[in-house]
Amino acid sequence: MLRGPFLDRNWMGQNPDYNSADIVMLGLPFDGTVSYRPGSRFAPEQIRLASWGLEEYSPKFDKFLEDVNFHDAGDLEFPLGNTYKSLDTIRQNVEDIYKDGKRVFGIGGEHLVTLPEIEAVSKFYKDLAIVHFDAHTDLREEYLGEEMSHSAVIRHASKIIGAENIKQIGIRSGMKEEWEFMKKYNTLAHKYTDLDALKGKKIFVTVDLDVLDTSIMPGTGTPEVGGLQFNELVGWFEYLRDFDIVGADVVELAPDYDASGASTAVATKVIRELLMIM
Repeated sequence: MLRGPFLDRNWMGQNPDYNSADIVMLGLPFDGTVSYRPGSRFAPEQIRLASWGLEEYSPKFDKFLEDVNFHDAGDLEFPLGNTYKSLDTIRQNVEDIYKDGKRVFGIGGEHLVTLPEIEAVSKFYKDLAIVHFDAHTDLREEYLGEEMSHSAVIRHASKIIGAENIKQIGIRSGMKEEWEFMKKYNTLAHKYTDLDALKGKKIFVTVDLDVLDTSIMPGTGTPEVGGLQFNELVGWFEYLRDFDIVGADVVELAPDYDASGASTAVATKVIRELLMIM
């Protein structure tokens, strides 16, 4: 009989028991609709490995990962080339998480994975709102004739929860019509207190890592210069800790575009800090 010890390939600090956990980390390695550089399907695995380079303690939030009580369920498996079946798989599994009285923390993968999460979570909360961190508006109706695209994820989500229940942070790229949509529904948040309109609602936080500047996050499918610095992003998290967060995800790391591994390390720390406010 082998004695080990053996390396753990789950996220550092996780609760190995699903039943007693409050949050379920779900790997979503799908990038079937990316509009520029593919590769985010490899992010969940690389993020797990990189997590072991972090401390379990967050000085910003004075909290340990074990205090979060999350279980790493591993990566879902998707049928290559079948977007709709992949999205159905996500939706069904997220529904199961909420039926079990838990909350989801998704790790993408591309940003379209957020849509089936929202579809599932909205069945359990009628007052759901989204706080969306991103470089891009993601408010298109379609991209190159394809309705299901990561460029359209927030637009589709708005049809489920209402555009008035969305706040967007870090946006700096999009078509004129998308900017007009943001203006019409006042979705763009410039300061912390702009989020106060969502107080009292159930919040789903979705972080597209290209919200961060390319100087610290080159490893993403659609890099966009002029973004947030890490401490700016965590400042928003700090404000959100007083909100009722019922789910979250972090998406769009494409690790192979940053051979240094720094982008993966940044993504991992973003995840740790976001877990701390749930």
